[in-house]
Amino acid sequence: MNIQQFKYGADNQGYLVYSEKSAIAIDPGAPDEMVDFAGKRGISIEMVTNTHTHADHTQGNDALVKITNARFIDCTTLSHGQVLDLKDASGLEVILTPGHTMDSLCFKGDGFIVTGDTLFNATVGNCFSGDLQAFYNSLKLLMELPGDTLVYAGHDYVRDSLKYAKIIEPNNPNLEVYAAAYNPDHVTSRLSEELQVNPYLRFNTPSMIERLKEKNLPSETQFQRFSSVMEVF
Repeated sequence: MNIQQFKYGADNQGYLVYSEKSAIAIDPGAPDEMVDFAGKRGISIEMVTNTHTHADHTQGNDALVKITNARFIDCTTLSHGQVLDLKDASGLEVILTPGHTMDSLCFKGDGFIVTGDTLFNATVGNCFSGDLQAFYNSLKLLMELPGDTLVYAGHDYVRDSLKYAKIIEPNNPNLEVYAAAYNPDHVTSRLSEELQVNPYLRFNTPSMIERLKEKNLPSETQFQRFSSVMEVF
């Protein structure tokens, strides 16, 4: 199983997850580019779906379905643990991750995860749902994945996110290493790297706890710390 990233708009990223003969399109905002990529490799795009239903992620659905006759799968009908199988390879596992929106979900493949607007490279999504507890639970699920899992997000916010992470944790030495590895033509990172630099996943680290205490913010429990980071930073 392979994954190909497609940029569209100002900073959106969509994906083809593909095997030797078939593919699943996720957030297909670049339908023509996806069709061209698949056609050159003799791959059939069999399914089209999304990480959530915000318009910037669904805008290419109709066009891609029309071109390919692929089966459209409404992401709001998917269930946690469900697997979307390719014809000739193991499929994608659905992980429900409410928080950014209540219909947000991620797709876990072989060594990678497509995270939409739940987890970005070096930051996380806004909690538009208003349910911080749900968002916390979702991020905790992702944080438990193997450290070498590659994170493929719904937007490229890396440059601005690293600037903000530097403000939050100015003495974090991992930020410069992360910045040096950033490739705008192929935006990804390992989960282990996110745990080193992403301030919104670092609510259990001594440096972040000390930072919260300096600001007299709630920090007794994990959820209090996460909430403080989300609400203040």
